[in-house]
Amino acid sequence: MSAVSGTQQHPIGLYFKVWGLLFVLSAFSYLVDFFHVQGLLRWSLILILMVAKAGLIIAIFMHMRWERIALVSAILLPPLCLLVLCGLMFVESDYVFLNRMLHFALRP
Repeated sequence: MSAVSGTQQHPIGLYFKVWGLLFVLSAFSYLVDFFHVQGLLRWSLILILMVAKAGLIIAIFMHMRWERIALVSAILLPPLCLLVLCGLMFVESDYVFLNRMLHFALRP
């Protein structure tokens, strides 16, 4: 706690460590393309690395790690709800597609 301004200062080393970790995660993301990883593994790795980098940026550089739970919930819960709804739509789309193929497909 700073005596002059009354605000909390985080050590600069923390930011350098996170910056280095972001650099390493970006290098891994580049290596996925460099080694020509294909298919579902490629997209899974890219998405996992992307979410990890976004989480670090939100937690440290946007100071969410030190915020109150109400603010964190207000920022993180809506995207989480959207992801759940997208998953439900994905499951239902398969059901609708199969029903359409069953009932509307051309029969010989």
